[in-house]
Amino acid sequence: MFNYSYCSDKYQYTMGKSFFETGRKNETAVFNMFYRVAPENNNWAVCSGTDEVIECILNLGNADPSFFEKFLPGEGYAEFREHLAKMRFTGNVWAMREGEIVFPNQPIIIVEAPLIEAQVLETPMLCIMNHQMAVATKASRVCRATDKPVSEFGSRRAHGPWAATYGAKAAIIAGCASTSNILTGVMNEVPSTGTMAHSFVTSYGSGVEGEHKAFTDYCETHKGENLILLIDTYDTLRCGVLNAIRAFRESGIDDNYTPGYGIRLDSGDLAYLSQKVRRILDAHGMRKCKIFATNSLDEYLITDLERQGACIDCYGVGDAIATSKAAPCFGNVYKLVQIGGEPVLKRSEDTIKLINPGFQVTYRIIKKDPDNGETNKADVTCLRGDSIARKIEAGEEFTIFDEADRFKHKTFEAGSYSWRTLQDQVIKDGKDLSVKRGLMEKKAYFNDTLAHFSPSERRLINPHYYKVDISDDLYNTKISILERLNKEIAGFKID
Repeated sequence: MFNYSYCSDKYQYTMGKSFFETGRKNETAVFNMFYRVAPENNNWAVCSGTDEVIECILNLGNADPSFFEKFLPGEGYAEFREHLAKMRFTGNVWAMREGEIVFPNQPIIIVEAPLIEAQVLETPMLCIMNHQMAVATKASRVCRATDKPVSEFGSRRAHGPWAATYGAKAAIIAGCASTSNILTGVMNEVPSTGTMAHSFVTSYGSGVEGEHKAFTDYCETHKGENLILLIDTYDTLRCGVLNAIRAFRESGIDDNYTPGYGIRLDSGDLAYLSQKVRRILDAHGMRKCKIFATNSLDEYLITDLERQGACIDCYGVGDAIATSKAAPCFGNVYKLVQIGGEPVLKRSEDTIKLINPGFQVTYRIIKKDPDNGETNKADVTCLRGDSIARKIEAGEEFTIFDEADRFKHKTFEAGSYSWRTLQDQVIKDGKDLSVKRGLMEKKAYFNDTLAHFSPSERRLINPHYYKVDISDDLYNTKISILERLNKEIAGFKID
C-alpha cells in the first residue's frame, strides 16, 4: 500500500541526520501549520484534511530499513536508517476540526514532538492540507454564490485519483450537496450522483429518434431513481427537451414521480435556454421537472446566471472546484515556533513572512447579536496560559489590539461573551485521541460555523473585516525576539 507518510522531500531527512548525529533528536520542538493569505481575496479558508494528517502521522515508521536505503544509501546513513525504521510518532498534536473556518496566521495544526519526528512530517502534512483546503475553500465560494444545490463532478480533471477522491470529500464539507465520485461516496458512506453522458445518446445513432430511444431506455432501466436526461446533444429546444417530454410521458414519469426528475443543460446560453426550457416544460404540465446546469461553471458565472433570472434548480461544477482552478496552490506553511521551551521565529525581508513564535492556542469569541443571534465576533491567538488566555477562560474583561494598528482595539466585558478554542488535541503521546466524524457531520459543522458569521463577512466580493488578533503577550514576545535579533545583526562582523 502507498504510505503517504513518506511522500516527503529529501531535505527533511538530511536535516534529520544532522539532528540525530549531534544528539538533538529528542529535543522537544513545536511546529505550527498556518497560511498567510487566503486565495482570491477571500476573508478566510475552510479546514479539510486533518483526518488524513492524523492517519499520516500515525503511519510514520511503518517502513523497512531497505526502504530508507533507496534514498539514504551508504554506510554513513546506516545507523540513521535503523533509527528511522524503528521511529514512531511519540508526540502531541492539536488540530482544527474539518469544516472549521480559519483565518490567516492561525495555527491549523500544532505538532509538539521530538525534533526529528516533527520535522520529517512537514512535507506530507502540507501536501494533504494544501490540496484539500484549496478545494474546500473554492467549493465554499461556489456554493455561496447561490442558494441552489451544487454538485461536485470534477474527478476527470483532478490531479490524480487521490486528489479526485479527497478533493470531493473536501468539496462536500464546504457546501457541495453531492459528488459524482463513487470512491468518495463509498469511503464516506454517502451516495454518489450521476446521470448520463453525450455518448449514451450518440450510442443510439445520430438522429432525433435515436435520442428519443436513449431517453426512454434510460427511464425504463432506472425507474425508481432520480431521472435526469441530458438534452443538448443535438438541439436543446427543437428536439432535446421535446424528446425528454416524450420519454417521460411514455414511461409514466410526471409531477407525481416521487424520486424526482429533470433535464440537464451542458452547453449554450444557459440563462436563455433554461428560461425557454422552463416554459416548454411548464406548458406540458411538468412543473416539477428540475433543470440541472453544467458547463465550466464557477462562482462568478453562477452569480451572473442568478442575476439574469436563469431558471436553474441545481448546478454541477467540475474543474473550478476539483482543481481550485483560479487559485490551485494553497499557501499553508509549517514553521518551527518553539524549541526546548524557547519561542523562536523566522525573520524575513518580506514582512508578511514574519511568523508568530511560541506554543499557541486560538480562541473564538462569541456574543449575542440583536439581529443575528449568536455571532462570532473575534479570534485571538495567545501563548498557552498567557494573561489574556487566562482572562478569557475565566470569563473576565479583556482587550485585544490590532497588530498592524495598535490604536485599534476592542474590549469584551466580563459576562458578555462565550468562547471556544479552535484547536483540539487529536494525538497524545503518539496515541490517537481524535473524534471520528462522518462526512455529513463535518458538512453540518461547516454550515453551522458559517451561519454564525455576519452576512457581510460571508459575501464573496469585499467581505467585511473580521477581528483576528494576537494577545499582548504573544505580540511582546515576538517584538522582544526581533529587537534582540536586530541588535545582534547590527553589531555582527567577521574579520
